Formats: sequence, structure tokens, C-alpha cells
Amino acid sequence: MSTELAVPNAAFAVELARHGDRPAVLTADRTVTYRELAGRVEAVAARLGPVRRLVALAAANDLDSLVGYLAALAGGHPLLLVPAGRPAALDPLVAAYDPDVVLRSGSGEVLLEERRPGSRHELHPDLALLLSTSGSTGSPKLVRLSHENLQSNAESIAQYLRIGPEDRAATTLPLHYCYGLSVVNSHLLRGAGLVLTDLSVVDPCFWELFRDRGATSFAAVPYTFELLERVGFAEMDLPGLRYVTQAGGRLGPEAVRRWAELGRRRGWELFVMYGATEATARMAYLPPHLAAERPGTIGVPIPGGSFRIDPVEGSADGELVYTGPNVMLGYAESPADLATGRELEELRTGDLARRHPDGLYEVVGRRSRFVKIVGLRVDLGRVEQLLAELGVTAAAAGSDERLVVALEGEHDARLLAKALAGDLGLPRAALEMHAVERLPRLATGKVDYPGVLSLAPERPAAPAPRPDRAEGPADVKRIFAEVLDRPDVDDDDTFVSLGGDSLSYVAASVRLEQALGHLPPDWHVTPVGELAPRPARRARRVLSFLETGVVLRAVAIVCVVSAHVELFTLQTAHVLFALAGYNFARFQLAGERLPRLKRQLRSLGRIVVPSVAFIAFAWVVTDDYTLANVVLLNGMVGPQELTSQWHFWFVEMLVYVLVAVTVLMAVPWADRAERRFPLAFSLGLVAVGLLSRYDLVDPGLPKPAPVFWLFALGWAAARSRTVLQRGLVSAVVLLSVPGYFDSTLREATVAAGVLLLLWVPALPVPAGLRRLTGSLAGASLCIYLTHWLVYPALVPVSPVLAVAVSLVAGVAYWALSTRALDGLRRRSGSRARRPVASV
Repeated sequence: MSTELAVPNAAFAVELARHGDRPAVLTADRTVTYRELAGRVEAVAARLGPVRRLVALAAANDLDSLVGYLAALAGGHPLLLVPAGRPAALDPLVAAYDPDVVLRSGSGEVLLEERRPGSRHELHPDLALLLSTSGSTGSPKLVRLSHENLQSNAESIAQYLRIGPEDRAATTLPLHYCYGLSVVNSHLLRGAGLVLTDLSVVDPCFWELFRDRGATSFAAVPYTFELLERVGFAEMDLPGLRYVTQAGGRLGPEAVRRWAELGRRRGWELFVMYGATEATARMAYLPPHLAAERPGTIGVPIPGGSFRIDPVEGSADGELVYTGPNVMLGYAESPADLATGRELEELRTGDLARRHPDGLYEVVGRRSRFVKIVGLRVDLGRVEQLLAELGVTAAAAGSDERLVVALEGEHDARLLAKALAGDLGLPRAALEMHAVERLPRLATGKVDYPGVLSLAPERPAAPAPRPDRAEGPADVKRIFAEVLDRPDVDDDDTFVSLGGDSLSYVAASVRLEQALGHLPPDWHVTPVGELAPRPARRARRVLSFLETGVVLRAVAIVCVVSAHVELFTLQTAHVLFALAGYNFARFQLAGERLPRLKRQLRSLGRIVVPSVAFIAFAWVVTDDYTLANVVLLNGMVGPQELTSQWHFWFVEMLVYVLVAVTVLMAVPWADRAERRFPLAFSLGLVAVGLLSRYDLVDPGLPKPAPVFWLFALGWAAARSRTVLQRGLVSAVVLLSVPGYFDSTLREATVAAGVLLLLWVPALPVPAGLRRLTGSLAGASLCIYLTHWLVYPALVPVSPVLAVAVSLVAGVAYWALSTRALDGLRRRSGSRARRPVASV
């Protein structure tokens, strides 16, 4: 069936060219003007043809998806938005609605799959867009939106946010989600810019892009604010930030007040908003100047909209009803509904609300059985229906944090939870299932839903470790949960956002490599949901690839012990200083300044405690050491000549450097400078360290530790993002290392170690040595400590035996120290469970 193209009235999609050469889209490596964007849109609209057809777009946060979206609107073709990431043929909405054309992103162009030359659908002239209801999945029910809906809501949002041509919004939400889409529409309407990215807010690269591209705003759902707290957003220097918007679920009043006050101090505004896909996006907003004083309200209707409250029998509060030009045409549950015109003039929200004398509205409860989790609206009745279709009698309850399901009878709750989470599109951590003999019921015989919710008063603990079993793809969350003792691991979490540091990354990286069959670049800032195994089935592997830092640490400690035993001489201790700086920058600089300081001090304690304990033991049982060694002050008080009292110089220098940088990063201006100019800041530290390296400091003045420049070089290596930056740091390495040592081989070893950190993310090791390599790397500090007492008695017997026993003794002390510290933490009520520090 073919129809004449309607003249669309979504002006923001049709009139792009009127904004001329203003920047429309800004990515990490390019800027597209409105004129260029209009040309791309016109080209794709021409490819869609003169016949009005149903178009499906597998939308990602990229330029091709944006062009495809605008081309369909500008050409008058009704558009079905589905998330990218799976073949279109497998998407349940594509299967249910059978679009005539499928668009998806290509390599710099929009790929068009034409299923038929015309259309098999009857399409109403007003129909412009089809979206899942508030992001919910597992149901063919869609919201039908018109061009007028899109245009009017974009105009309302642009008006109350005061969006102007100089504004630039970072795309923190998916394009297929109505909230994320409203950001796009409202900014294009005003000729503003879109900083287009799919990076998470926990990724340092996101904030680097945000600053570099002059972004002025971003959108957040409640979960986003949890992530922002983890990455130290409150202390970030974001001079261009004008406002932050919040929707996608209720943010608690205390959180609203706290974030609003932070914005007031830092010079940006918080807009708390209320809406639904059925209203295109927004229905209400809370003026920023009222956010701190009235954080429990949703504010006032958006321009052009209005509320009324209808009485509800048996309730002191009534149902909130919205009227405005952005109210949807109606729902679609099958392709036949696409021919239907407007069925609604107002939207009954299902929310119980009250109006305050000052005109502000407050939502106090829900009339219908829906919950919104991580921005996705979940129909509890639909959950029960899905399980009933599987022959399971169930009752579902929930909050805006989690979904709890009671299963009547004996069922595999774990298997059903996995299947249901996939159907609903929810993170597995947000879903809890409990098998019960009988569903909890009230005296009337109705299901006791509060009783269902009470089945899960606390989050379940992480599964017990099973080190004897090979890890599989489904174990990625379990690895993070066990290594970091975080049972709440979600798909959007990363190693860094979960609090991982240089003392836990060895165990995590070794186990991830086994689970995934490879070690992805930047795995520590990659969301858990994106840490996928290689698609090919893995055969028995001869080689494993471990992170370069893990391999270097293991090899270096073996070389250190072997050099002292005089089995062979390859001096690598200074490589470990560069590695310490590399890991400090990767794992110890995330989060707010004060919580981060506490974490840094805890990490420092995991170095100091086992070191002091063992050196005290050595002091008691031998005559080689002094009290200055025990308190790690021999480097300061002497003796200056090399004696056995200098055995622990490495530990002392490492502690001195870590104390210095911890104190430095506690200073607000230093923290802001590092966040804003990460590479320049680290190179500045290198320059400071080189003053000592080249002895350029006046003898009467304090100077950095002689190894500080190597620590700073490792820091700079971690902050190098591009080939040019890595090349710059490589040049500094090649210019500064030669001439420092009295051995060309030693200089080459140190330079090679830093260059490997810069350029090679993972190194191969024999598969059979993977766990051994990880153990040696994790125990490297303890090996360094214990070998001084172990090898002297064994060298006369066999140097090889002396090395081997030294390594075993160090690993044993590592295990003992770990167990002892775990016991102390349990007795003190601490939940932290981390491996003992590694060099």
C-alpha cells in the first residue's frame, strides 16, 4: 500500500539549513555544521523515496543514527526507533511491526535495508514516531507520536531551559529513549550543538570530550547521579557547564537538595523534570531557584501544558491529568493501529498528586502497577503474565530501585531471573526472585504485594568464589563482585566506578582474561555490560594475554630476586616505580576528593602494614636492621653508605612518593588542575622530578625523591590517550632515561618497561603460567620483603633453589597477610576486602 507523502511540521528536522555554518554535531574527531547536516539528511531522505513508508532505525549515539532519524522525519516517513546492538531481524518490535525499510549506522554512511519498494501498511497522515512506552521492553505496545507532538515539546523544553545557539548538550542518554531524544530535538530547534558520544559519565574520556567541545549541559536519570558521585563530579572543573537536567524516575528530595546546592556553589542550575513517553517527553519542570527549597515537588506544567487533579475514590489525593499539544495520538499494539488517528486529548498519568497553594505539584504515589527502574518503566502485570506463559504462578512487586518476584512452587529462580531480565531489558542486579511454597496473600485472598516486596529486604551477597572452575562469560559481574566485594554490580558499572584500585586490578585482570578469552583495552573504564567474550568458541589455548602491568610486575620481581641471588643480573626495580605511577593514575584519581583521599590512605596502609610487620620481625631475629628500618625512615636518617640497612630502600621510596602525591591531590587547586589538564599536569610532575634527576635543585632546598620522575613518567603514560600524546611521552622517556644509570642494559630495561606500558596493552604468557604470573604480580611486595631473609641460606646450595623458595615464601606471606588483614577488617566491621598491596 502506498500513500502520498505528508508535509511534516517538525520544523527542527526540516529547517536545519537555516542555522548555516553553526556547529550542529561535535564528536571527538570532527565537527559537522548545520549546513552539512542538512545535506546529509536530504540525501538519506531522497534514498527513502517518494512513497510514504514505515521506517525502523536501529539507533545508536552516532552521526549516522542522527541523520537517519532526521531524514525520516523530514521526509514524512513514520519512524520506529529500536536500540542498536542486535540484528534488526531479531528485534521483537521489528518482527512485530514489519517495517518497510530498516536503517542502521555504517562506516560513515547510513545503511538502508529496503524490504519492499512501497509499503504494506496504512499509515495515518499525522503519525511521525513510534517509541516504546517510557523505555519499557518485552511488549509490542508503542506510543504513537505526531510531528506536532515532537515540535511542540521541543519548543516548550527549549523555552524553559532557555536554550540558545551557544549551548551544547552532551548525549548522556540513548537516542531511542524519549528523554535522550528530547535533548536532540530541543537543541536542533534552537541551532545549538550536540556533543555526540556514547561514552559513560564514569569514563574520564567523557569529561575530556565535555571540556574540549565546550559542552554546557547534560541529562541524567537518578542512577546517573550515583555514578557522578563515584567519579568525583562535585570537584570537577567544568567552566562551561550551565545546567543539568534530571528525569527518568524520582530523585529523592534530599538528593535533589544536595545537587541543587552543589550547582548553586559551582555556577550551574539543576532542572528536575517530570514526564512520560506518552507526553512526548516532558510535562512539568521545577524552576531551579526552587529546587533546594521544594525538592519533593515536580514543579509547574511546561509552557503550553496544564494539569488538573481528578478525584480518586478512597484516596485523599487525586489522579494527575495532563493536557497539552504534546499528548500522544494513542497507543499501537499491532501494525493495524498505525492507521488510527488521534484517540486522546489528555493524558491520565496514573500518578496520585496534590497541588500546593503556591502552584507547585507534588506526586505522592501511583495508581497503577508500574515501577520505573534505571529509567525503564516496568509493568508488574506484564511481568506476571510473562511468567504465567511459562507455567509459573508469580507475584511481582517493586520500587524505583529493584523488582522483586515471588514464584509459587519449586522453580529455578536463578534461571528464570536471567530469562526475565533479558526480556525486560533490566540489569540482572535490579531483579530478585524468590521461590516460595505459597504466594503471600491478604485475608481477602488477594496477593499481599507488600509481603512480596519484604521477601528481599537486603541485596543478596555475592556468590562464593569457585577458583577451581574456569570462568565463563556470565561470570564477569561475579568477578567484579568478588574482587571488589560489591554485590551490586550493574551493567553500567566499571572497575574504576566500583572503587577498584591498583591493589585489586591484578586479580581482576587475570580473571577477566580467563573469562573473556582476551583482555580488552581500557577494561578498567569499560562498562561491565560491554565486557563481552570473543565470539568464536575458544579451543584450548597455548597463550594467554595478560595486562602489560601484571606481566611486568611478575617479571620484575623475579628479576629483582635473581639479581640479588646473582643468578643473573637484569635490574628492574626502577621499572616498578614507573608501574606504580601508572597504576596510581589509573585507579587512585577517580571519585570526589575527600572520599578518594580516604581510599588512597587505605591503599597506602596496605603497603605500610605488611612492610612494617615483616621488617619488625627481621629486626627481632637478625642483627642487620634498626628501628629506623621498622618505621621506614632509614632513607632519611641513614646510614648513607650502602649496608644491609638499605635492603628496604624500595619500600621506603615508594611510601615517600605515595604520601607526597596523596597530599598533593588533596589540595583543591591541584585536584582541579589534574582533572582539567591530565596529561599536562603529569608532565609537569615529570619536570619537577627531573630537577632531582639532573641535580638542578639548590643543595639547601628540599628536592623530590630521586625516583619521583620515574613515578611521574608512569603517571603520564596512563594519561596519554592519543598516538601524539604517547609519542610525546615516549620522547621524554628516551631523552631522560639514558645517562641516569651506570649500565646501558639497565637504562634500556627501564625505558623498555615504560614504553611497553605506553604502547602495548597486553602481553602473551603461556596459558599454564597465567595463574602463576598473577600470583607473583599480586605478591610482589611481599616477595621483595621476605627474600632478604630467605635466599642467603640457600645460595650455597643452589641459586635456582634460592630464587624459587624466595618466591614461594613471598607468596605465602602474601596469603597470610591477606588473611590477617581480612580478619582485622571483619572484627572492625569493615566491608572492604582487598588483596594485600603489590609493588
